[in-house]
Amino acid sequence: MTDHTPVPYAGPTRVLSGVQPSGALHLGNYLGALVKFAKLQHEMDTFIFVADLHAITVWQDPALLAQQTREIAAAYLAAGLDPKKATIFPQSAVREHADLAWIFQCVARLGWLDRMTQFKEKSGKHKERSSVGLYTYPVLQAADILIYKATHVPVGEDQKQHLELTRDIAAKFNHDFAAPAFFPQPDPLIQGPGARVMSLRDGSAKMSKSDPSDYSRINLTDTADDIAAKVRKARTDPEPLPETLEELATRAEADNLVGIFAALSGRTKAEVLAEYAGKGFGTFKPALADLAVETLTPVGERMRGLLSDPTEIDRILKAGAERASEVAAPTLAEVRKLVGFWGA
Repeated sequence: MTDHTPVPYAGPTRVLSGVQPSGALHLGNYLGALVKFAKLQHEMDTFIFVADLHAITVWQDPALLAQQTREIAAAYLAAGLDPKKATIFPQSAVREHADLAWIFQCVARLGWLDRMTQFKEKSGKHKERSSVGLYTYPVLQAADILIYKATHVPVGEDQKQHLELTRDIAAKFNHDFAAPAFFPQPDPLIQGPGARVMSLRDGSAKMSKSDPSDYSRINLTDTADDIAAKVRKARTDPEPLPETLEELATRAEADNLVGIFAALSGRTKAEVLAEYAGKGFGTFKPALADLAVETLTPVGERMRGLLSDPTEIDRILKAGAERASEVAAPTLAEVRKLVGFWGA
């Protein structure tokens, strides 16, 4: 989008990501995000937030929002994030996110946002009724990333375009304010197995907490019986599992279930097919159900245990917000100087 040539960034390697507190987390969130966050905390400086500012781009019940924030934090912790290694915090508790987002709204260009396909998808036929925040939230995403000068961001296919916008905003800011290496050009961390988990009722649709059918997803708080029942009732086709990945790719529901098995077991789809090719779902589904129960039931139990002590979750979030602010505040102070604000 821009022709600004970035200067190599010399700062520390840092990763940032977050999840919105707008409903119960499910298997797709667990495999596509949470387990990857837990792995990343051992590889680089890691900032993981609860995206409550993003959540209110559509209506949220104020009476539920704080509790949903705690639930996301509990899921992070249950999935293996360690608050001594990763900075875990609510987005709204670090005001620098919003301050930098306004400055970036004045750097970003309308044409850039007009090309963001997610707004078109989320607003549908009634974009005039959508909040301005829903339109501009990719700019807030850029601020989320760059306020910490994050160098890496885990992304799925649906967020690649937003990361490109972040890179464009960083390049334009650095150019406009004669600070060629101030903000990094964050790189995507392309997610591997489990990056895109599909609905158990429709292999062409992503697993979603907004789907009206609870049988379309496995929630992290589901019981062992719930998990097993949902796997047994997952939509499939009558054919046995194929021998090749090429054949598997033409069968959406089968591909999804094999992908889930691979991600839960730490194997590749090819390795799963090597074991189950030629076998029917009457054999494969019970094996998948056992694996899902074995993997996810402890996570749900840990979540419920954590949520029974909200004071401790709040303590972790408060400490994380303070640590995040210690990193974010100097960045914003420098931005204010570069922009020329009074008193900066």
